[in-house]
Amino acid sequence: MYMLKRITLMFSLFLLFSYKNPTDESLKWYQWNEGYPLAIKGKKIILVDAYTDWCGWCKKMDKDTYTNPEVIKKLNKHFVVIKFNPELRDSTYTIDGQIYSARDFYMQLSRGEITGFPTTYFIDPQKKSVFIDPGYRDAATFLQILDKVIDDAK
Repeated sequence: MYMLKRITLMFSLFLLFSYKNPTDESLKWYQWNEGYPLAIKGKKIILVDAYTDWCGWCKKMDKDTYTNPEVIKKLNKHFVVIKFNPELRDSTYTIDGQIYSARDFYMQLSRGEITGFPTTYFIDPQKKSVFIDPGYRDAATFLQILDKVIDDAK
């Protein structure tokens, strides 16, 4: 009897902690080759989060900024969000039929400028414009930047 109560309690706790409110939103991160065509087709702004595995500020931005419900809502509505690690040597990136290595793709994004990590690139495919925002941004600051990018895209 004791064992049955214990199993029931553990199962109840499992259900409680695994429940996710259906109204909770999360970000769907894409890789470039999947996200780029989606942004073109959906006429959305592309956000490229350039990061590295060793970057502490990148991890802080993932934890603090990209989990903020207001940021998530705005990104899901107006952007296709793409993760990009320029240190992945075996990856290739395609833009309009042209294939780039990670290093060459990074140089295309950054226009040859070294900005450090994290760096956020906002690409408006309709206007063919790129806005580069280097460094960590907290959620409040990032929301202001998103508003500016959205307004500029109109």
